[in-house]
Amino acid sequence: MRVLVVEDEVRQAAALKRGLEAEGFAVDVAGNGSDGLWLATEEPYDVIVLDVMLPGLNGYRVCAELRSRQIWTPVLMLTAKDGELDEAEALDTGADDFLSKPFSYVVLVARLRALLRRGAVSRPVVLRVGTVELDVNARRCRVDGRVVDLTGRELAVLEYLLRRHGEVVPKPEILRHVWDQAFEGDANVVEVHVSALRRKLGPGVIETVRAGGYRVSPSREAAGAT
Repeated sequence: MRVLVVEDEVRQAAALKRGLEAEGFAVDVAGNGSDGLWLATEEPYDVIVLDVMLPGLNGYRVCAELRSRQIWTPVLMLTAKDGELDEAEALDTGADDFLSKPFSYVVLVARLRALLRRGAVSRPVVLRVGTVELDVNARRCRVDGRVVDLTGRELAVLEYLLRRHGEVVPKPEILRHVWDQAFEGDANVVEVHVSALRRKLGPGVIETVRAGGYRVSPSREAAGAT
């Protein structure tokens, strides 16, 4: 399997290359965002390890640009930052997974193998369900053409529900997908964000299914997404 590592810290990049090659991966390294974007668009990689803090284009911009070009190579984003907004931004810009530095190398390899098993999946960048429209790259939501101001975490929750529209999505699944594994807060945080979304989006968009979870109401479904 061919991996692209986009990392500007020379020692970190070299260590990743050695370690992944020892696991049987073929590894290319780019030291800045511009080179990483060029390689990712020109070469057929199976997975990309992408640092956030890069010279030139940062990791968020690289990932967003790849998705806007309809390049769906799985991306694992590395970040030295802490905080839910940074993690939500990684998801909002199209990353498939993320790890905060310092990270466990064993976990990194396991997550890469999980991404490889899933493979590249085409995902629309503009989601439309009924009167709700979410531009994933621009992080902009509209309802009936009106811009609705959402937080990064609200955007991430909404995107996950829109991509699963028509399905009942359990609360624990939303928690696992949108919050990182280190989250130790109250699971009711999902209910708090869903309630906030309902206030901002209006009634009838997100339905509660008793003992099941949440789903975007089928009555709001549109013909599809672009």
